[in-house]
Amino acid sequence: MARKLTKPSATSSPTATTSTTSHPTAAAAAATTTPGLPRILTDAKPLPRLVVFDLDYTLWPFWVDTHVSPPLRAQQAAPQTSAALDRTGESFAFYDDIPLTLHALSRAGVRLGVASRTHAPDLARDMLKLLYVPPASAVLPPAHEAVLLPDRSAGAGGGNSSSSSGSGSGSGSSSSKKDGKPRRALDFFDGGMEIYPGSKIRHMESLQKRNGGAGVAFADILFFDDESRNRDVETLGVTMWLVRDGVSWDEVEKGIREWRRRRGVV
Repeated sequence: MARKLTKPSATSSPTATTSTTSHPTAAAAAATTTPGLPRILTDAKPLPRLVVFDLDYTLWPFWVDTHVSPPLRAQQAAPQTSAALDRTGESFAFYDDIPLTLHALSRAGVRLGVASRTHAPDLARDMLKLLYVPPASAVLPPAHEAVLLPDRSAGAGGGNSSSSSGSGSGSGSSSSKKDGKPRRALDFFDGGMEIYPGSKIRHMESLQKRNGGAGVAFADILFFDDESRNRDVETLGVTMWLVRDGVSWDEVEKGIREWRRRRGVV
């Protein structure tokens, strides 16, 4: 079992901003889905166009540049594994709710991105390549699989697929084919990945630029991070939601509600 490595917790609370930038709503999802998706994604209220995640202590419970000793390898011989081993044999995996989070948001038509200031960007990308997300049928109600929105990261409406800092990319096959087997975590991030040291403002500017063609403004971005210092991205108009013990679905819902609140939606 992957070991959770502890870290100091952040204590800051959100600051309010407002925006009037146009954005997609959950109406399309509500019209074509069933309760198989969490209600907050099907309630016909606005959703962020782009949800961005930090990596360390946000998607996974460790610092990839401190706790992980390369090279990495799959925990099992088969590629469909949800954990990776480092040189010492230590096992590493996502927080428990990450598979649900990635599937649910992408199926609701929300683009996904990564913004990390790790000093080991190549190792972080290797981790995302080796960590596999279970099929949708394993994390969403099987009875509703056929009527959920297709995954954007499975080829429909994906984001830019190339950058000097790396990005997620879909294979172009239908989501129904992908639902039956695990998928690389890397392939969910159709909004791109910005992984390098430095201010998260630079990361957000790059992500907004690469998704601008799809109508994504800074005000359309919801960002999950575990460090309060990264609230400086809110000067751009981004909404940041601080997580203290990794991303859970409860934290995702709180973040969406805060994003809506800042837009005057209750």
